[in-house]
Amino acid sequence: MTELEALNEVLPQLQEMNATVLAVSPQRQPFSRQVVRDAGLGFEILTDAGNKVAEKFGIAFPITGELKEVYQGFSLDLKRINGDDSWTLAMPARFVIGQDGVVHSADVDPDYTRRTEPEETVMAVKRLLSN
Repeated sequence: MTELEALNEVLPQLQEMNATVLAVSPQRQPFSRQVVRDAGLGFEILTDAGNKVAEKFGIAFPITGELKEVYQGFSLDLKRINGDDSWTLAMPARFVIGQDGVVHSADVDPDYTRRTEPEETVMAVKRLLSN
């Protein structure tokens, strides 16, 4: 949530550069729409059912063993929220993709506590536009 809210703060700068911001999540749309409403986001959250897109980007991972037990202990019903029983999540990632479909910047960290500052994404878009 915090990351989405931080991206929302730099959204006007990105929109001035004609950039489009989209979030992608395995959550079913009712849950994503609620996040957009609750956080007052100015961009959409698209659904990646079964983390199929995340798999293609190489950032999906299975939740197994002790970690699965932790999630279940917190009553996190991923099957209900994500609409499948794959028990997979995606690493937090941020991509800047040009209109040519080429990924010009990729920030991925398996440690979900380390996130790219939104200003770095603004700078990546500026670099893309200056080329």
